[in-house]
Amino acid sequence: MRLYEGNLGPVDGTIALVASRFNEFIVDALIKGATDILRRHGLAPEQVHVIRVPGAYELGFACAQAAQTGRYAGLVALGCVIRGATAHFDHVAGAVGSGLQQVAMQYQLPVGFGVLTVDSIEQAIERAGSKVGNKGSEAALAVLEMIHLQQALKA
Repeated sequence: MRLYEGNLGPVDGTIALVASRFNEFIVDALIKGATDILRRHGLAPEQVHVIRVPGAYELGFACAQAAQTGRYAGLVALGCVIRGATAHFDHVAGAVGSGLQQVAMQYQLPVGFGVLTVDSIEQAIERAGSKVGNKGSEAALAVLEMIHLQQALKA
Protein backbone atom coordinates (compact mmCIF):
# COMPACT_ATOMS: atom_id res chain seq x y z
CA MET A 1 0.00 0.00 0.00
CA ARG A 2 1.31 3.41 -0.95
CA LEU A 3 0.31 6.17 1.40
CA TYR A 4 1.76 9.14 -0.42
CA GLU A 5 2.92 9.73 -3.98
CA GLY A 6 4.11 13.33 -3.83
CA ASN A 7 0.90 14.94 -5.07
CA LEU A 8 0.66 18.72 -5.01
CA GLY A 9 -2.97 19.82 -4.87
CA PRO A 10 -4.29 23.00 -3.25
CA VAL A 11 -3.38 23.66 0.38
CA ASP A 12 -5.91 24.52 3.04
CA GLY A 13 -4.16 27.18 5.08
CA THR A 14 -1.70 30.01 4.89
CA ILE A 15 1.99 29.93 4.09
CA ALA A 16 4.44 32.53 5.34
CA LEU A 17 7.40 33.60 3.26
CA VAL A 18 9.94 34.76 5.84
CA ALA A 19 12.48 36.80 3.91
CA SER A 20 15.66 38.69 4.63
CA ARG A 21 16.07 42.33 3.58
CA PHE A 22 19.85 41.92 3.32
CA ASN A 23 20.83 41.25 -0.32
CA GLU A 24 17.32 42.46 -1.14
CA PHE A 25 17.81 42.39 -4.91
CA ILE A 26 18.38 38.64 -4.78
CA VAL A 27 15.81 37.90 -2.06
CA ASP A 28 13.09 39.81 -3.90
CA ALA A 29 13.60 37.45 -6.86
CA LEU A 30 13.30 34.46 -4.49
CA ILE A 31 10.06 35.90 -3.08
CA LYS A 32 8.72 36.37 -6.59
CA GLY A 33 9.55 32.76 -7.49
CA ALA A 34 8.00 31.37 -4.29
CA THR A 35 4.87 33.50 -4.64
CA ASP A 36 4.46 32.51 -8.28
CA ILE A 37 4.69 28.79 -7.57
CA LEU A 38 2.27 29.00 -4.64
CA ARG A 39 -0.29 30.83 -6.76
CA ARG A 40 0.16 28.29 -9.58
CA HIS A 41 -0.71 25.58 -7.07
CA GLY A 42 -3.96 27.22 -6.08
CA LEU A 43 -3.13 29.49 -3.16
CA ALA A 44 -5.00 32.79 -3.16
CA PRO A 45 -3.05 36.01 -2.48
CA GLU A 46 -4.46 36.19 1.06
CA GLN A 47 -3.01 32.72 1.77
CA VAL A 48 0.56 33.95 1.26
CA HIS A 49 2.03 36.26 3.91
CA VAL A 50 5.43 37.91 3.49
CA ILE A 51 7.35 38.62 6.69
CA ARG A 52 10.58 40.64 6.29
CA VAL A 53 13.52 40.47 8.68
CA PRO A 54 16.84 42.35 8.67
CA GLY A 55 19.14 39.50 7.62
CA ALA A 56 19.47 35.76 7.17
CA TYR A 57 20.57 35.30 10.78
CA GLU A 58 17.14 36.49 11.97
CA LEU A 59 15.21 33.96 9.86
CA GLY A 60 15.22 31.24 12.53
CA PHE A 61 13.81 33.51 15.23
CA ALA A 62 11.15 34.95 12.93
CA CYS A 63 10.14 31.48 11.73
CA ALA A 64 9.85 30.30 15.33
CA GLN A 65 7.65 33.28 16.16
CA ALA A 66 5.46 32.64 13.11
CA ALA A 67 5.22 28.92 13.90
CA GLN A 68 4.25 29.65 17.48
CA THR A 69 1.15 31.57 16.34
CA GLY A 70 -0.37 28.41 14.85
CA ARG A 71 -1.58 30.45 11.84
CA TYR A 72 0.58 28.78 9.21
CA ALA A 73 0.46 25.45 7.41
CA GLY A 74 4.08 25.97 6.37
CA LEU A 75 6.93 28.45 6.25
CA VAL A 76 9.41 29.27 3.50
CA ALA A 77 12.64 30.92 4.64
CA LEU A 78 14.26 33.07 1.95
CA GLY A 79 17.63 34.76 2.15
CA CYS A 80 21.07 35.08 0.63
CA VAL A 81 24.42 34.72 2.35
CA ILE A 82 27.45 35.47 0.17
CA ARG A 83 30.88 34.24 1.22
CA GLY A 84 33.33 37.01 2.02
CA ALA A 85 36.92 37.16 3.17
CA THR A 86 36.12 36.34 6.80
CA ALA A 87 34.56 33.44 8.72
CA HIS A 88 31.30 35.39 9.11
CA PHE A 89 29.71 33.42 6.24
CA ASP A 90 30.32 30.08 7.97
CA HIS A 91 28.77 31.25 11.24
CA VAL A 92 25.69 32.77 9.60
CA ALA A 93 25.06 29.94 7.12
CA GLY A 94 25.41 27.27 9.81
CA ALA A 95 23.21 29.12 12.29
CA VAL A 96 20.47 29.68 9.71
CA GLY A 97 20.32 26.03 8.71
CA SER A 98 20.32 24.80 12.31
CA GLY A 99 17.74 27.35 13.41
CA LEU A 100 15.30 26.49 10.64
CA GLN A 101 15.68 22.75 11.24
CA GLN A 102 14.99 23.34 14.92
CA VAL A 103 11.79 25.27 14.11
CA ALA A 104 10.55 22.49 11.83
CA MET A 105 11.16 19.83 14.46
CA GLN A 106 9.92 21.77 17.49
CA TYR A 107 6.68 22.91 15.85
CA GLN A 108 6.20 19.90 13.53
CA LEU A 109 5.75 22.37 10.69
CA PRO A 110 7.12 22.19 7.14
CA VAL A 111 9.88 24.80 6.74
CA GLY A 112 11.38 25.33 3.30
CA PHE A 113 15.06 26.25 3.03
CA GLY A 114 15.27 28.90 0.33
CA VAL A 115 18.43 30.48 1.69
CA LEU A 116 21.20 30.80 -0.85
CA THR A 117 24.68 30.16 0.51
CA VAL A 118 26.96 31.12 -2.34
CA ASP A 119 30.50 32.21 -3.11
CA SER A 120 29.62 35.18 -5.32
CA ILE A 121 26.86 37.53 -6.40
CA GLU A 122 26.95 35.83 -9.81
CA GLN A 123 26.08 32.48 -8.21
CA ALA A 124 23.26 34.17 -6.29
CA ILE A 125 21.80 35.66 -9.48
CA GLU A 126 21.98 32.25 -11.18
CA ARG A 127 20.01 30.65 -8.33
CA ALA A 128 17.45 33.46 -8.04
CA GLY A 129 15.85 32.90 -11.41
CA SER A 130 18.40 32.85 -14.18
CA LYS A 131 20.58 29.88 -15.22
CA VAL A 132 19.96 27.47 -12.33
CA GLY A 133 16.26 28.15 -11.73
CA ASN A 134 14.75 29.85 -8.72
CA LYS A 135 15.54 28.35 -5.33
CA GLY A 136 12.61 30.29 -3.83
CA SER A 137 10.27 28.36 -6.11
CA GLU A 138 11.93 25.08 -5.17
CA ALA A 139 11.64 25.80 -1.43
CA ALA A 140 7.95 26.68 -1.82
CA LEU A 141 7.32 23.46 -3.75
CA ALA A 142 9.06 21.47 -1.02
CA VAL A 143 6.82 23.05 1.61
CA LEU A 144 3.69 22.26 -0.41
CA GLU A 145 4.77 18.65 -0.74
CA MET A 146 5.60 18.35 2.95
CA ILE A 147 2.21 19.84 3.92
CA HIS A 148 0.51 17.17 1.80
CA LEU A 149 2.72 14.45 3.26
CA GLN A 150 1.94 15.63 6.79
CA GLN A 151 -1.79 15.58 6.03
CA ALA A 152 -1.58 12.11 4.45
CA LEU A 153 0.26 10.72 7.45
CA LYS A 154 -2.30 12.17 9.85
CA ALA A 155 -5.27 10.78 7.85
